[in-house]
Amino acid sequence: MKSHGDIDSKFRFVIIAAKRAKLLLTGVKPKIKSKSKNPIRIAQNEVAQGLIDYEIVQPEEDFIGEEIEEKVKEGEKKEITEIKNNSKGKAGDKLKKKTKKKAKEKKK
Repeated sequence: MKSHGDIDSKFRFVIIAAKRAKLLLTGVKPKIKSKSKNPIRIAQNEVAQGLIDYEIVQPEEDFIGEEIEEKVKEGEKKEITEIKNNSKGKAGDKLKKKTKKKAKEKKK
C-alpha cells in the first residue's frame, strides 16, 4: 500500500489533497517544486510529504444532523407514496399520454 504521509486514512488523504488542489487552482503558490504542472498531482505530493496542516473537527454536542436526517426520510416516504398514488389513476394516464405525444413529435 502506498504511503500517505502521516494521514491515517486514504479517504482523508483524498479529501485533504482535493481541498489543497482547489486552493492551488485559485492561485495559491505550491509549497514544493515539482516537474508536474497538474495542481492535483502537486497537492497529492504536498499532502504525502506532510506539508499540509489539517484539523479534524468534532461535531458539537447539540448537533441536530440526526434529527434533520429523520425528517428528510419521513418526507421522502410521503413523497414516494404521493408519486405512487398519482401514477395509479388519471394523473398517471395523463403522464403516459404526454410522453407518447412528445415521442410522436420527435419522430416528425
